[in-house]
Amino acid sequence: MAADTTDIDDIREQARRWLADDPDPASRDELTAVLDGLPASAPELADRFAGPLTFGTAGLRGPLRAGPNGMNLAVVTQAAAGLVTWLAAQGGTGPLVIGYDARHGSRQFAERTAQVATGAGRPALLLPRPLPTPVLAYAVRHLGGVAGVMVTASHNPPQDNGYKVYLGAELGGELGAGAQIVPPADAGIEAAIRSVGPLTQVPLGEPGQVLGDDLVASYVERATAVIDPDGPRDLTVAYTPLHGVGAAVLTAAFARAGFPTPGVVPDQAEPDPAFPTVSFPNPEEPGAVDRLIALADSTGADLAIANDPDADRCAVVVRDHRDGWRMLRGDEVGVLLADHLMRRGVTGLYATTIVSSSLLRAMCAARGLPYDETLTGFKWIVRAGGGSAPLVFGYEEALGYCVAPEHVRDKDGITAALTVAELAAGLKTQGRTLTDRLDELAAEFGVHHTDQLSARVDDLRIIADAMARIRTTTPATLLGQPVDSVRDLLPESDVVILRTAVARVVIRPSGTEPKLKAYLEVVEPVADGDVATARDRAASAVAALRAEIAAALGL
Repeated sequence: MAADTTDIDDIREQARRWLADDPDPASRDELTAVLDGLPASAPELADRFAGPLTFGTAGLRGPLRAGPNGMNLAVVTQAAAGLVTWLAAQGGTGPLVIGYDARHGSRQFAERTAQVATGAGRPALLLPRPLPTPVLAYAVRHLGGVAGVMVTASHNPPQDNGYKVYLGAELGGELGAGAQIVPPADAGIEAAIRSVGPLTQVPLGEPGQVLGDDLVASYVERATAVIDPDGPRDLTVAYTPLHGVGAAVLTAAFARAGFPTPGVVPDQAEPDPAFPTVSFPNPEEPGAVDRLIALADSTGADLAIANDPDADRCAVVVRDHRDGWRMLRGDEVGVLLADHLMRRGVTGLYATTIVSSSLLRAMCAARGLPYDETLTGFKWIVRAGGGSAPLVFGYEEALGYCVAPEHVRDKDGITAALTVAELAAGLKTQGRTLTDRLDELAAEFGVHHTDQLSARVDDLRIIADAMARIRTTTPATLLGQPVDSVRDLLPESDVVILRTAVARVVIRPSGTEPKLKAYLEVVEPVADGDVATARDRAASAVAALRAEIAAALGL
């Protein structure tokens, strides 16, 4: 339906006011071209002014485009002004630490954030070049920052960018020192952003202090300290940063730790905001690691590792005697890392999220270690247990792992890769592999087979309708067994959890993408040590469960 003339006039006026306050000539030209295209461009203009990007616990994230419903210099200036105002109102002292990746606009947005901070009288420390998100999280703790900003959209499509905020110890407390913000900080910052007046009146100061490479060297030194300095190092690794910013830091960390330098996929080695060789820059997406597997094959690698573009996630690809090369699920890597740390004698709290496998819970119960599970997101994982025991490991199934919370209080794809390599090298000396260790865990605790049903949508109403449907027409049985537990986490979180005696389903909208996700798990006992048969039965059960849940959601 065509936009009403009155609506067009109203949006045109909003756009003109925006143009008068937009500090970026390029985005002004872009928006002017859209205005010149009226009335045909009315739907696009309406979308750009459908509302401002909301600052939530993931900060800001959206498409690079002019207007309030996009990532651009005006939106970033307003966000930075609101953030520094909120920090001052909380009495926070110390510098603002700012990092950025290699996406379109990231450096410009980081530099503008520094100017807004110094214009408000607060020191700004800018990382020396595009670097991984965990380096920024480390820097907030290491440098005593009052807060940190990371300009990144992680593994989102090339046309997106984002703005994540971390708090230092002063405002984040012991558990949140160097961690992403949680409520009510997000609402407070959002309110401060909305209170910012005309951008022409936001004072801009000096560009801030650009930090030296000694910060990166410090991160690498601390990263390598998470593994045993005297452990085996004979391991051939193939690696890809997926056109992101991880390669230089990861290869430096491997070299310092004494591992052979990983082979890097040549045409994915350098940062490239267009991500030209992948349809979607997420190692979990189909085809994303095809070049990595080809490199691993050609070099005879023992292991293949991928980071996402900002290197806070770590994907592990292994040779499987049944299936050839396959990517381990996040739950598989999570329990491998947890088991490895437990075998090394690391005691303390182990944590994961409500959508992850229940295997970690079983391992902790059997080994007498404290365990907790949280809502999704590392902002919650690093606060697991509320301080009842020191967190020593946390993971989420979406390839995020925190193996050293005192080093980086967030997911860290660099230290995770090092720890996986340490485990794999140790097993190699015994003529064994990561899949052998997974079979051991299955024999002891049963096969915990996990999978995911994920539906990307263009219309968010599809997600809302599906969540309403599962709440009003909840299945009475799954896999022929009664659903004996239904948990609805509203209003705290838009999550529904269904359980039977052997299956669990967690359904939720994604917090960062237009996706509906259902996390599936079936636990299958292992009889007479026959892990392979138990895996086959579990895989068949999960496939059937996927079909049942898709039907229940109307997908």
